[in-house]
Amino acid sequence: MSDMQEIKTLIDAQGKAWEEFKAANDKRLSDIDKKGSAADDVRAKVDVINTDLNKLSKQLSDAMLELQRPNGQSKGLNQAQIEHKKAFDHFLKTGDDSGLKAAERKAMNSTSDPDGGYLVLPEIDSAIDRVASTMSAIARLSRTITIGTRAYQKRVKTSGMAGAWPGEGGTSGETTEPKFANVEIISSPVEVEPWVHNETLQDADIDLAMDLADEAAIGFGETEGAAFAVGNGVAKPRGITAYTTVANASYPWGSIGFIASGKSGAFASVAPADKLVDLQHSLRAQYRNGASWLLNDTVLGTLRQMKDGSGSYYLWQPDALAGFGGRFLGSPVEIDDNMPILAANSLSIAYANFQRAYAIVRNPGTALIRDPYTAKGQTKFNFRRRVGGGVINFEAIKLMKFST
Repeated sequence: MSDMQEIKTLIDAQGKAWEEFKAANDKRLSDIDKKGSAADDVRAKVDVINTDLNKLSKQLSDAMLELQRPNGQSKGLNQAQIEHKKAFDHFLKTGDDSGLKAAERKAMNSTSDPDGGYLVLPEIDSAIDRVASTMSAIARLSRTITIGTRAYQKRVKTSGMAGAWPGEGGTSGETTEPKFANVEIISSPVEVEPWVHNETLQDADIDLAMDLADEAAIGFGETEGAAFAVGNGVAKPRGITAYTTVANASYPWGSIGFIASGKSGAFASVAPADKLVDLQHSLRAQYRNGASWLLNDTVLGTLRQMKDGSGSYYLWQPDALAGFGGRFLGSPVEIDDNMPILAANSLSIAYANFQRAYAIVRNPGTALIRDPYTAKGQTKFNFRRRVGGGVINFEAIKLMKFST
């Protein structure tokens, strides 16, 4: 079965499971209305199908990731690039960099990294970026900026200029000047270190460069993705849940506004979706076009069970075009298991226009150091790059705090 056929099969299975879920959950809700509680077997069936839906979403995500994985084909490369790739592969397997240096001289460029080691080939670097970005919803949704220095700085307007209506022949009224704030995002080094048995290095059939790129991409994606969600900003990106949060009605620039769920560590017992509607509309209309929900799988399982106030229809709907998390209240749902689980005062749901709210900065290139000495019988490959992240527009992101 081809990758695309597998994806279509999974989408069809998700649709079928959703219909089964609605029927089972409607039965559960009906029993609660009539009898005050639902039978154990009915509740269990709802839980099982909900779990199946989560699994199907994960399988769809994995299938899409598989499409993004790097391959070792030399299609589209010129002769000099092909020779460069062969020399790089030889260096990876043997540690002999003489051919790599010769290829650099011939191409009149250098892949040496000033901090030691070599920069990986551009096609490998692109493959690492492509796969790593699929590992994190925040990375996929946010704005990515390539910088040549260690810091990205931007002056942003925090309030607009207010005009006045003086009237015919009247004098000019009071106007207010716009206010500005400085935003700085520092790029910090991040490393991953795949290990390879020396026997494997002798296998001529293995495309070691692309295998290592795949492992490095997954390592970078997981490490960076966690930081974009919960990182404290110290020698790493600052995550969206690591900022000072203030009740949305009175939040200042530099803090993220939140809407309380109505119950500590849980959704409100009565009309829980109302608070999510409040969260959605706490984002100004200009940002809601392009906004997404961000949460982990377990929270999505709860959202699937929510209906409108009259109990007529479900607020969550599957939609492969919107993403594998479907849609809730009309907006795409993005799954990121780095987001906190429900707990007292947890910030477990974000609603944001991430293109406007969050920026990821990267320095170009990924450095590689080959280390055959640290462990007997194995070679360590140290991949290193510089990445930063932070909120650049506090109006474009809101959080739900699970509190009263």
